[in-house]
Amino acid sequence: MSEIFNALPGIEVPVGSIKKSMTKMWDDTSAAGGVAPSHDAAKATQVNFVVQFGLHTTVEDAREQFQTAVRFSRRYPCRVVVLCPMPDESTATEMRAKIYGECHLGKSKGDTRCCEFVMLNYPFSARPFVENQVSICLSTDLPLYYWPHRFVSSARISQFQYLLNRSQRVILDSAITPTDAISFPWPKPETVRDLAHARLLPVRQSIAQFLSAYPPAMIVDGLKGITLVHQPAVAAEARVLSKWLGDRLADCGSFPVAVDVRERTGGISFELDFIYDNPHRFHWSGDLAHGSGKFEADLGSGKTTLPTAVSLLSPEAALGEAMFF
Repeated sequence: MSEIFNALPGIEVPVGSIKKSMTKMWDDTSAAGGVAPSHDAAKATQVNFVVQFGLHTTVEDAREQFQTAVRFSRRYPCRVVVLCPMPDESTATEMRAKIYGECHLGKSKGDTRCCEFVMLNYPFSARPFVENQVSICLSTDLPLYYWPHRFVSSARISQFQYLLNRSQRVILDSAITPTDAISFPWPKPETVRDLAHARLLPVRQSIAQFLSAYPPAMIVDGLKGITLVHQPAVAAEARVLSKWLGDRLADCGSFPVAVDVRERTGGISFELDFIYDNPHRFHWSGDLAHGSGKFEADLGSGKTTLPTAVSLLSPEAALGEAMFF
């Protein structure tokens, strides 16, 4: 995991002088004519964000997620602490630190949006002290959000009690977490959010908007079951979509309806069918590769065919959706 720490941008500084070094970094940036936060702007940050790279994270993946955090910060200025654990077999005993910052001008001269990154590389022996160091690095009086990425064990992540209990949201991605992650007994399960659910927002909105044109009783009249076919790459999103469909149909007054989720190789990303014991019909298809889909329905008021756009949220937009909504 030191490879990840070394690959991420930033200036290596002593762990004990992170705050002092951060101030100097901004002063040097300003002196060189770069964009930097003014001292009276409280560094223009709005939230604290802790990203923890699990031992399954590759260097390429870490760089990608780092850039996701940078893009996210352009909309939501934040202090980001990135945790890079060393493998258990590492013989290192000392924690290392890096700092990095960016500022971006918004729509007006006074709208300066800044992000500050602190990267901490720590050996297993330093694990008991990591959360204390994180708390020192965070901006005071700002909400905290926690994103453990590609961790190998829910039980091991559950040891980070400070982060799990203090965070407004704990962000997981069921597409890459251990199978028990979403159902794991986290200290505050009500704060846990799934990025797969967040990414699916445009799809959920599209289906809901189409069906909203019909009375709920008409949608569930004669409904016997649901079939959802998907490509392997969107298995997590299909699982989320199936649960969401069941919950929404229950809101329409339907008895519990089984959702038959099937995976197939090839074809388009999603195909959804409502199965009725009467002439009603509802079919939706979504092709993420081409960004297009189609509704075909006859729910008692005549046949309707409607083309539609299909997409998932970008990684940074999905983070915002999972955190704040």
